[in-house]
Amino acid sequence: MKKPPILAAADPERLETWVKYRQSLCQDCRATCCSLPVEVRLSDLIRLGLADAFEQYEPAKQVARRLMKAGSVERFNHKREVFTLARRSNGDCLYLDQRSRLCTCYAQRPDTCRNHPTIGPRPGHCAWRPKQPG
Repeated sequence: MKKPPILAAADPERLETWVKYRQSLCQDCRATCCSLPVEVRLSDLIRLGLADAFEQYEPAKQVARRLMKAGSVERFNHKREVFTLARRSNGDCLYLDQRSRLCTCYAQRPDTCRNHPTIGPRPGHCAWRPKQPG
C-alpha cells in the first residue's frame, strides 16, 4: 500500500505555502481555515441565528452596529455590505470547538465556509496544518 506524501504545514499568511486541496486533508487538519477571517452576508447571519429575518429590511449598517456591540461581528464593509465574523483571541472562529477542532454550527455554516476552498484567498488550495497530538 502506497503511503501518502508527507506534507509541510502551511503558513496561513503565505499563500504560496498552501497545498492543493483534496477532501482527505480535512481528516488530519487542525482546521486552519477556521482561523481565517470569514466574510458573510446578512443571509448567513440569519441562518446562524445572529440576526432575525426581519432585520433584512433594516439598514445593514444598523445590524452591523448591533452585532459588533454583541461581539459577533468584528468588521463591516459598508460598500459591499459584507460582515466579518468575530474570532477568539487566538484567531479561531467562534464556532470552532476548541477540543475537537470541529465546527459547532456545521449545518448552519456561512456560504464562505460551505464553498471553501473553491473560493477564498487561493482557490483550490488550503492552509493545511496537521492536528496537534493529544
